[in-house]
Amino acid sequence: MTVQPIRVLIVDDSAVIRRQLSGVLGSDPEITVAGIAGNGSLALARISELKPDVITLDVEMPGMSGIETLVEIRKLYPRLPVIMFSSLTGPGAAATVEALARGASDYAAKANVSAPEPASEQIRQELIPKIKALCAVRGAQHVPVPAPVLCRPVPFIAAPARQPARVDVLAIGTSTGGPNALADLMPQFPRDFPVPIVIVQHMPRMFTKLLSVRLDTLGALRVEEGEDGRKLEPGQVWVAPGDYHMTVSRKGKDCVLGLNQDPPENSCRPAVDVLFRSAAQAFGANVLGVVLTGMGSDGKRGSAEIRNAGGTVIAQDQSSSVVWGMPGSVVNASLADRVCPLNGIVPEILRRVLYQRGVAVGARG
Repeated sequence: MTVQPIRVLIVDDSAVIRRQLSGVLGSDPEITVAGIAGNGSLALARISELKPDVITLDVEMPGMSGIETLVEIRKLYPRLPVIMFSSLTGPGAAATVEALARGASDYAAKANVSAPEPASEQIRQELIPKIKALCAVRGAQHVPVPAPVLCRPVPFIAAPARQPARVDVLAIGTSTGGPNALADLMPQFPRDFPVPIVIVQHMPRMFTKLLSVRLDTLGALRVEEGEDGRKLEPGQVWVAPGDYHMTVSRKGKDCVLGLNQDPPENSCRPAVDVLFRSAAQAFGANVLGVVLTGMGSDGKRGSAEIRNAGGTVIAQDQSSSVVWGMPGSVVNASLADRVCPLNGIVPEILRRVLYQRGVAVGARG
């Protein structure tokens, strides 16, 4: 079966950017530029006509902003992938994190248009893979996957069939779709959650700081960007800063965070594999790893390290993932103890973390 090229609608107020994106995207045989729009109002009018598979949307536009345009797109086309195209400036990063909270599928950073060749290469390396990943379920590009062993989407008290080790740390890894997934999860944790949480979300430095601030407002747990040497405390959430690997290690009786700029792994820094590997080394069987929605396979090798140490791994299911690359790689490698829809992740975490402490999970508010 022949797969039609991915149809992209480019929305940007800059004619230079529109021309650059059109040239680079149109040069890929798997992509066709279905159309362009110079503002949000025109974009909304052209969607029904052009029927794009994905939209690239400028964050900062005069008149109807990118976020306002996104809100309207989500009302009319809730499942249409939208990639925000933004600068890495403070305002651009803040607007992008807000757009992700409003339902954007992913984002890509704008390069310096005064350097055409590096800018075009950045589009090829960053934006094109995201377009293809978000549209990977089209036609023959859909790859069958094994039926997952689903957990229940609501809390329950019964003990797991295999008696796991006590959970002393919760490590979470995610990428594409992760900001929204984390925003769904954080409010579900109780204030007295008894173990620390460490998170890798693939994002640049400024973005991870803004994401931490936003997540901190959503629930009872304190969320901060990771800092070198900080002690892990129960109920504290740490998000790895962009461009730094984050690790956990033993220091006497304490466990502390570490940051480094070692080479990227899986083309990522921070990398989930680095965090998971360090957690397995520091906590052994007492690690609970969770792999959420994301492009690529970062987290697969780290999940193997957790399992080899006797720990447990939960993966998000395909139907609730924006991109099932990361959790799918864990499931397909038979490394997931449980596969859950997004709304079942925290209930499963609470069951495993609290059961060993004699707390009736189903009785908690």
